[in-house]
Amino acid sequence: MQTKAALLTEMGKEKPYAQSQPLSIKTVELAEPQKNEVLIKIGATGLCHSDLSVINGSRPRPMPMVLGHEATGEVVQLGKDVEDFDVGDHVVCTFIPSCGKCLPCKEGRPALCERGAKSNEQGEMLGGGYRLSSAEEDTIHHHLGVSGFSEYAVVSTHSIVKVDKSIPFEMVAIFGCAVITGIGAVVNTAQVQAGSTVAVVGLGGIGLNAIMGAKLAGASEIIALDINEDKFDLAKSLGATAVFNSGDDDVASAVKKYVQGGVDYAFETAGVVPAMDVAYAITKRGGVTTTTGLPDPSHQFSLPQVTLAAEERTIKGSYVGSCVPERDIPHFITLYNQKRLPVDTLLTDVITLDDINEGFDRLDRGEAARLVVKMPT
Repeated sequence: MQTKAALLTEMGKEKPYAQSQPLSIKTVELAEPQKNEVLIKIGATGLCHSDLSVINGSRPRPMPMVLGHEATGEVVQLGKDVEDFDVGDHVVCTFIPSCGKCLPCKEGRPALCERGAKSNEQGEMLGGGYRLSSAEEDTIHHHLGVSGFSEYAVVSTHSIVKVDKSIPFEMVAIFGCAVITGIGAVVNTAQVQAGSTVAVVGLGGIGLNAIMGAKLAGASEIIALDINEDKFDLAKSLGATAVFNSGDDDVASAVKKYVQGGVDYAFETAGVVPAMDVAYAITKRGGVTTTTGLPDPSHQFSLPQVTLAAEERTIKGSYVGSCVPERDIPHFITLYNQKRLPVDTLLTDVITLDDINEGFDRLDRGEAARLVVKMPT
């Protein structure tokens, strides 16, 4: 079948993207779902820094590629041997397919699935190969097993979770990446304790979800930091008790004065080394610094090694919020329905597929918590 999709053929084009047009809207061919795969009519897909990092070349991927991974939609066709999903189900996609057979999957850590990581790096489906092509390109690669900037997508059943049909697509899409990554980092990876102090460096979609996660966990202080002070009001509305400009030269001293000695838990969610430097600097002796960011692989983070032992410091990495999607996404949606997770406040704007390049300009400039492409019904 044919589907209209946002195709990236070259990484690293100059900004603004509204002018250079790295993503071109093309009609491409989409093969039928194979074994353990489904065809989804995409309802909405969020714009995420993981997409932006492929566009700007900081996370190289094979080209050409249809981007988009924070996607949701309706199942319209089943491949062979699909048992847990039916036509008409609403599903949200997760960007690490979990094979269920490798050692991390068997240990209950699907975010670290070895087969999923390999297929994602190669731009293939979990089951191998590709389902996208065009008259000009025999092979079009898949982004993180989803390629959600498209009217339709073929995805593995290991990449989707069934969700409540009552929630609009533009809202439920955010749960597939921003929510599980930000909140998951707090409750799963760092396991923030009630009454503790928390700082979040970087107030994009993931950082703002981390703030909600810290409030949910019962943190006594939640400090929000960013170089863009326009984000501070939203952070406070979500639970931040104090705000600081992370670009200030004396920010570490100011935070340590506000919370004597530093915070129990600091989270870096911006994906840049200066943000990680701040997060580590404001973590107290015996505290935990957790990063969800995905900077350019060539960038290095350094620290005085003696502080790890002498101050009993801990550094953690959090990928997909250390989540088990089938467990955590329904749980977080339940909390949203109970008005305990105001995820809807993060939705900055809903745009069309034709506006996607301008949307990534807005994301790159830090003007949006979350932008979502909504597909025609």
